Amino acid sequence: MKQVHFTLQGKGGVGKSFISALLIQYLRSKGNEVQAVDTDPVNATLSGYKAFNTQRLELIKNGTLNERNFDNLIEQIVAEDSDFVVDNGAASFLPLTYYLAENDAINIIQENGKQVVIHTVITGGQAMRDTLAGLASLAEQMPGDAQIVVWLNEYFGDIEAAGTQFEHMQVYKNNKDRIAGIVRIARQTSTTYGEDIKLMLDSKLTFEEVKQAPEFKLMAKSRLEKTKSAIFDQLALVV
Repeated sequence: MKQVHFTLQGKGGVGKSFISALLIQYLRSKGNEVQAVDTDPVNATLSGYKAFNTQRLELIKNGTLNERNFDNLIEQIVAEDSDFVVDNGAASFLPLTYYLAENDAINIIQENGKQVVIHTVITGGQAMRDTLAGLASLAEQMPGDAQIVVWLNEYFGDIEAAGTQFEHMQVYKNNKDRIAGIVRIARQTSTTYGEDIKLMLDSKLTFEEVKQAPEFKLMAKSRLEKTKSAIFDQLALVV
């Protein structure tokens, strides 16, 4: 069954586009045809990847957000025989989630033979409470048969509150039945793994492109390959 992946989180700067890029690369590594869509009207990060041939969905007209353009996206998703990864920015989080719920869009997609997976990210540090609230909001708004995959992004710090890990937090317990899986982006040494990932993201390069990029030396390439394997192995269990 073809899949449609929506990356949704109301907090900006927490790694949504990175997650979308990882999903596209993972699905293509399995031989799937994937259409990448960027709906962020402010920071169209995913569109910067040449390798993805990303389609940008224009939502702003004359300074006004036009939610009706989401109709075109749903029509395309239903019509095309491919997987989709839809990267959504913080600025359009509320309009898109409201649109999906009000128009029963997820059920329409699934009735037309495609599985819908919602990806959301929880991050450590100052944004943790906001991202946890975003997960709770999505679990409440999205229909019960839409799978939710939670990404734990430890780049900004450990995801814990008063010593409580995510899997023991109330928001997880309340929505455990809705969560199809968890993918952890492990926190690693910032001056090695962290710098490698930052350079890869800033350069808008895929893991395959890094192998041929002269700015990445032997050890950096080795670390990024380990990072890819760790994430892809987790995705194989939940996607």
